Amino acid sequence: MSHLIAELVFRATLETLEMVFASGAIAVLGGLPLAVLMLVTSRRDLFDMVWLSRLLGTVIDALRAVPFIILLVLLIPVTRLIAGTALGTAAAIVPLSIAAIPYYARIAEVSLKEVDAGLVDAVRAMGGTRWMVIRYALIPEALPGLIAGLTVTLVTLVGASAMAGAIGAGGLGDLAIRYGYQRFNTTVMLSVVAVLVVVVMSIQAAGNMVARRLR
Repeated sequence: MSHLIAELVFRATLETLEMVFASGAIAVLGGLPLAVLMLVTSRRDLFDMVWLSRLLGTVIDALRAVPFIILLVLLIPVTRLIAGTALGTAAAIVPLSIAAIPYYARIAEVSLKEVDAGLVDAVRAMGGTRWMVIRYALIPEALPGLIAGLTVTLVTLVGASAMAGAIGAGGLGDLAIRYGYQRFNTTVMLSVVAVLVVVVMSIQAAGNMVARRLR
């Protein structure tokens, strides 16, 4: 029995890690450009399109305001369209990514805003283009904060992936509900909690270490 539980927990852990890191990567690919766009359009010395920055900010905040469990249900048609099904690990990546993109975008925007404005002015004064400001000033200087923000996003995604188990997304959340809660198996429930704690602590420790080195 213990061997079976260990096998189930191991498989569910791999599914959770797949969901978390896949949606985390998509969050960076989608969220970072949004953050950069919001920042550069809000600055008069770069693109000076404040209306676009405000519009993007409004859309992002609206998406962040929707509770994840409701977003899961609302996105079922979209998930079916993209993944071909609303169940399983691959399907869960869709709502997780859509929820993570605006979340990371706001965190990344804060990190980018903390870059010294004098550095941007210096690049512009030396004849640097807007793209050079982004490539050689904003992103490199904000990198420690961007990594720290990604760490927070990944930790949040661990909890969200467990919540996605409520609609059959697979992973540790699904295991806890089907084998722990519905079958009153305390051992499975405690095992899932222990693994989640280890996963979160490992991600946080790794993220902190990388951010410290980059600083």
